[in-house]
Amino acid sequence: PCLTWLCSPIAEKTGKVLGEFCRCYKEQYGVALFNSVRYEIEGNGGPQAQLLHRKVPLEDHVIYSGNLFQYIEENKKWRNRFCVVPHNYGLVLYENKLAYERDLPPRVLVNSAGYKILTSVDQYLELVNSSLPGVTPKSGHSPILKCPTDFPLILWHPYARHYYFCVMTGKEQEKWRAVFQDCVRHCNNGISEDSKVEAPAFTDAVRMYRQSKEQYGTWDMLCGNETQVGTRPPPGGGGGGGRAEQSPQSLLPSQVLSNLVMEELLPELRTTIGPRLKGKAQERQRTWIQISDAVYRMVYEQTKAQYDAAMAKCEQERPQMESTIRTDMDQIITSKEHLASKIRAFVLPKAEVCVRNHVQPYISSILEALMTPTSQGFAEVREVFFKEVTDMNMNIVNEGGLEKLVEYMEKLSHLAFHPVKMQSCYEKMDQLKLEGLQQRFDVSSTSVFKQRAQIHMRQQMDDAVYTFETLLHQELGKLQGKDDLCKSIQRILERVLKKYDYDSSTVRKKFFREALLQITIPFLLKKLAPTCKGELAKFQELIFEDFASFILVENTYEEVVLQSVMKDIMQAVKEAAVQRKHNLYRDSMVMHNSDPNLHLLGEGIPIDWGEEYSGQPEAEPAADKRRRAKQVVSVIQDDEGVLPYKVDAEALLQPGSPELREPEEPDPGVPPSSPDGVEEIREALAKESLGDADDPSGARMPQAVPASPLPRADVPSEARVLHAAPASPAPGAETPSPSAGMACHQSSDKETGEEVAPPGGECSPPQPADTTEGGEGVQTEF
Repeated sequence: PCLTWLCSPIAEKTGKVLGEFCRCYKEQYGVALFNSVRYEIEGNGGPQAQLLHRKVPLEDHVIYSGNLFQYIEENKKWRNRFCVVPHNYGLVLYENKLAYERDLPPRVLVNSAGYKILTSVDQYLELVNSSLPGVTPKSGHSPILKCPTDFPLILWHPYARHYYFCVMTGKEQEKWRAVFQDCVRHCNNGISEDSKVEAPAFTDAVRMYRQSKEQYGTWDMLCGNETQVGTRPPPGGGGGGGRAEQSPQSLLPSQVLSNLVMEELLPELRTTIGPRLKGKAQERQRTWIQISDAVYRMVYEQTKAQYDAAMAKCEQERPQMESTIRTDMDQIITSKEHLASKIRAFVLPKAEVCVRNHVQPYISSILEALMTPTSQGFAEVREVFFKEVTDMNMNIVNEGGLEKLVEYMEKLSHLAFHPVKMQSCYEKMDQLKLEGLQQRFDVSSTSVFKQRAQIHMRQQMDDAVYTFETLLHQELGKLQGKDDLCKSIQRILERVLKKYDYDSSTVRKKFFREALLQITIPFLLKKLAPTCKGELAKFQELIFEDFASFILVENTYEEVVLQSVMKDIMQAVKEAAVQRKHNLYRDSMVMHNSDPNLHLLGEGIPIDWGEEYSGQPEAEPAADKRRRAKQVVSVIQDDEGVLPYKVDAEALLQPGSPELREPEEPDPGVPPSSPDGVEEIREALAKESLGDADDPSGARMPQAVPASPLPRADVPSEARVLHAAPASPAPGAETPSPSAGMACHQSSDKETGEEVAPPGGECSPPQPADTTEGGEGVQTEF
């Protein structure tokens, strides 16, 4: 749509919002810099983590790749696409797999930050109908979207363009949904804790700006990803064959600020443009989506330019500011404490009454609602890790050899980034319900807390896996045979589980405290604003002019409000730790690091199991490594044999759009390269399903393979003798050790120290169960 007449008012509105925001950002930048330097000098670290942390977990890997159908809005046709999810969790769509392998430009790049994954056209139509009030198609009319299968996957965004996909089976739909949700979860989690100045300055500036507009509470659109590298699209992705490059530093702020502008701009656009839209209801809806996306891109470009200029100015002033902080640190701290004491005397009595009457009675209810699904999710992470390692151990016993260990360890090393295997952990958090508390405390959505907990789960899983493989790698040189390998794996598993129990308890308690603050502090600020906020200006005179860049009255006021409720929150979490059902360590229990050299091991060169134990004398050249990555070294590996539709190789070599080229005389025995209409696709799918009922086209996870003493001709070579693993007990439960089936001796001291089975202890794998064709054998394979 032509939006020339809107450019001027849109630019004016964007400039106004960015002007106010950049003023907030400059103020918060000085405070964040002071806090960072003070933390560096004083130090205030928490408990030392027991598990190791992997620095670059997904280098040279692809999360997932496979074929699906995409709806092309330009020509209103469905096309087969090859989708690749690289290590940065962007969605990259190619014409087909051959185009990807030849390194041809992608058709579409999608940054999934802020999107919702829908698996029903009805869900989508409900959101579309509510986006433009007064425009609802009458019953019986054709909807805005027709899907050729019963398994759609729709990416919906409140401002950016929407993406429409479909697959052929419910199993595929669930798998792709898990992959897409992992992308959204990762891209929404853009606030890096490694950024000690820019990230807190930015988030505090967003919060202060929204509070100035009387908007308190959580905000779903504070999402983006500042760590993506390589090929990235602007917000919402982009079509065409170009590669859209964005600065890693500015991607997150530019997306969030675009959302901030659109939140204010969209209601005005509806009022201005809505009555001007012509045509049927479906056409008006489609036009509105295109207009919103076009405006979003205009806002993004202007936002990025203005924010980059503001950030560059702050960076330019940083050396002088940091020099002043280091020189006058004591005086700045004294001045801030004096200011805080005056504000505390004025605010604290009012805040304590508000906490006592409106917050304290509900803290335990909020905490219980948070703890139950979170504890279940972390227990599931422990269970999945235990089961994967135990299955690997039993498979190695049956198959034998270091080569099999290498094969399994390469797969295990990326367990945390396997969206399907981690889905059972993430689903536990989806049960989070705050019910009436959500309305009382102005929590717009629980998705902020769900996604943050799920990110913690993934990190703890990867830390556990990395610690396990580091310890096992250290032990390999001492082993004499298969029996020693089995015993070592079991001993190391027990050690890592103890470390996991301790670290996951620490992470969860921190998450609970942060979530409670995130829920209650905005509520308190809103309650206190009428009586306190107007009086804050008089405290400005207590700040020396030289220190005005590092001490803000508004921030100090919020710290006082936080202190008013922090004691109750800490006490609630401390009492919850005593409840055995949540598997939390008490604060008095400290697990001393019994592996003093373990963290030194984690600083070494990352382990490449395939390269180190492949028997090749020379390391793989960098060019070959890149080529191997281009061959889809996926975290999820499928048994997909062929593409759903034949690739037209000639079309790939044409400079024009391949989607407009069709073979003139298609072979009657081969499905069309890409059917156009809904009926054609349905017919092609029906033929495909009838032609190969056991192996429908499209990406699939490997099926369970019945246990058998010998490899079968119809089973892949990696699927050998498999046996069901014993269930892992929940941490802290009054049950035998997780390795009860291994019959290993271990110490009973669980919380305060760590002892492993003595070298001479008995440790033998469980005997293979008598399995049949209907047994529970599971292939432990990505």
